[in-house]
Amino acid sequence: MYEDSWYNFVPDHTHKRTPSIPQTSGHRRRESLLQQPNGNKLSDAVEPLEELFEEAEAIIEPPEATLSRRAKSYSDFYHVVRAQLSKDAAAKKRRKKAKERSLEALMVERVETVEKIARKQEPSQLRSFDDELIEASQQEYLLYQDQLEMTERHLDALIGDTNSVLDLLTALAGSFRAVESQTSSFQAQCDDLISEERRLQKLADEVGTDLHYYAYLDGVTRRLNAPGAGRLVNHESFGEILTNLDACITFMVEHPDYRDAESYLARYQSLLTKALHLLEVGFTGHLDRISSDISKQISATQSESARHALAYGRFEEMVLEVDGLVANAQRVIRSCYDQLGNPTTGQSFDYYSNTAVNIFSSYADVRDRDLRPMTQHDLEAFRKEVKEVNAETACRNFVKQCYERSYDEASLFAKIFSIEPQYNVDPQSAYVALKSQQKSLVNAANIAPIATTLQSVLQTSELQSVCNLIGWITSEYLLSEYDEEETRYSVHCHDLTARLLIEHLWPLIDAAFEAEVTKSISKAPISQDSLKITPVVNGIASSNVHPITKRALELLAMYDQSMPKERSSSPVVFRIIHETILAMQRAESRLKSNKAANPEPDPDLFMIKNLLILKNGLVSLEFGDVRSYPAAMQHFGQIWDALSPQNWMGLFRGILGGSLSLGLWSSAVGASPAANGKAAPARNQVQPEQDVNEKLDELLRQSIYAFTQRWGTLINAARSGKRGAKSLEATEKELDEKLLTAFGGQPEVVAKLQEAIQINAQAQNELKAEKGVR
Repeated sequence: MYEDSWYNFVPDHTHKRTPSIPQTSGHRRRESLLQQPNGNKLSDAVEPLEELFEEAEAIIEPPEATLSRRAKSYSDFYHVVRAQLSKDAAAKKRRKKAKERSLEALMVERVETVEKIARKQEPSQLRSFDDELIEASQQEYLLYQDQLEMTERHLDALIGDTNSVLDLLTALAGSFRAVESQTSSFQAQCDDLISEERRLQKLADEVGTDLHYYAYLDGVTRRLNAPGAGRLVNHESFGEILTNLDACITFMVEHPDYRDAESYLARYQSLLTKALHLLEVGFTGHLDRISSDISKQISATQSESARHALAYGRFEEMVLEVDGLVANAQRVIRSCYDQLGNPTTGQSFDYYSNTAVNIFSSYADVRDRDLRPMTQHDLEAFRKEVKEVNAETACRNFVKQCYERSYDEASLFAKIFSIEPQYNVDPQSAYVALKSQQKSLVNAANIAPIATTLQSVLQTSELQSVCNLIGWITSEYLLSEYDEEETRYSVHCHDLTARLLIEHLWPLIDAAFEAEVTKSISKAPISQDSLKITPVVNGIASSNVHPITKRALELLAMYDQSMPKERSSSPVVFRIIHETILAMQRAESRLKSNKAANPEPDPDLFMIKNLLILKNGLVSLEFGDVRSYPAAMQHFGQIWDALSPQNWMGLFRGILGGSLSLGLWSSAVGASPAANGKAAPARNQVQPEQDVNEKLDELLRQSIYAFTQRWGTLINAARSGKRGAKSLEATEKELDEKLLTAFGGQPEVVAKLQEAIQINAQAQNELKAEKGVR
């Protein structure tokens, strides 16, 4: 079909073009310039083209993006667009000129080549080629120009629409302003009408609310006076009746100037009284029905566990079965008391509190009647144990049993009435209301049965047994350990113990101590045989004191055993010390009156011995304000330091010179009686209002001074060899014997007294020497 030479795309430039073969046809067609060589038929020899220099085709790029100025308004937008289109047209012209220059450069060829082509082609064809080339090269730009022209038309349309809309909006704004100016007065009138409507609506609501307090009277009156109104207390709706009556009463009280307010107030209060009476009658009847069943079962059984289950478990279950009635009773009680039984203020407090007290009284009567077999059995067991065992053990077991019973009663009371009354002296509190219900059953407020039973036994018991029992109760229930965890039972027992001790047992034991002090100290006879100082036995300092002093120490120890330290300033302690001091002063007076017939013992040494033992016993037990001193006779050092032995030299000089009186010993060392403007008390005068420690210190200082002064004079007389005086050796021996007999096993006391005697003797000698020089 085709010759092989058609597939040879590389022309042979070495051969020249063969002349065309003449054709016989008369018409001679011009040979195509695109014909391929076929065999030996070759067109004119292709001459090599001269080198063609072309400029690099200019890269056609889209116009550079420019940021148009933002229009300030719709009217300004048109000018911005026109300015931007002008800039784009100028840039287009510049690019068009550059392209034409590029085309001219492309058309710059060798003159020889152009001339050859010009000889072969006609001028018309050349012009057509030029037009086609220009059109082809500008095709893209023409399209872009059409798009810009179309965009310009659209933007012109948008600008026109925008201007028309702005004109319309301006017209509307003007219209609105005109309407607003014309309707401002109308709007003000409408606002006034709306305000008036709201005021009237509020007034109508208030009037409707106020009328409700008046309209409620007829309905509640019919409900409370209807037959079978007592059944209302078993339902929750009864609580709403009480709430509404309270609200009506409060409203009438707050608005006394309303029409018939006083009359409506009286009627509402009458209805509240009737409603509370219905509740009281319903609750009391409910308790009576339960009691008739429970009491028979308790009396029929002899088992303690079965009785306890009936009295508390079964009773609680039966009471709470009628939950509506119990809830209404709780509502009434909580209307006048809070959770702890404190009174709460309210308009109808008197009505509610009266009903609550009546309910408490009915409940206490029922519980006392039901548990009477149990309480009687407990009392019989207690009396039997007192006779067969001992009073102290029986009292301890009875207290434990009563505390457990009281805790069970308090728990049952809290579940039924939803309050836990605490100790309160307010006469309107629930505690006082319960305390007034004096029954044989022990509860959280009624501890009188415990006290009455214990007092009947303790009044005939020994004082030591009473102290042991009260001390056990105090340490077991009142004083809690730091590491002991508090429980509801322990807190309950703590409260019961505090009231039991303060209201009953402490007054009892104080009276017992008063009677014992009067018997064994105040009115105790002082025999002649007891006025002796015997040697110390087994090194015990208190073994050779007077029996009255020894009994006083025993009473102080028993009182300390039974009482907490907070009661150390009790009048009982003061009376024990006071009466003991008076007894020792009576004994001292008796010794001084019998000194001529019986010089033994030394009155001053007798007082020092007994008062010093009493002082150490008082300080050791930490009574009064004296605390943190070592035990036994080491307290003598504290007393001796108060006397300031280092100042005795000047002190004795002043005393012996007559410049000081004995009143100095009741004040600080170195201060004269005139310094505080008080006269010095007599040596044996005892002031009841004075502190007990100060009393003992005063008397000890006086006795020590008298004893050391007298023996200082004897020592000086023995040293000077005065006629009728004993020798120094005999005097010192006699002094040592007296001191060792009184304070055997206490070398510190003996040394201090000997030192004081020597200082006194030296002071007397120096005073005599000063008088001799003068």
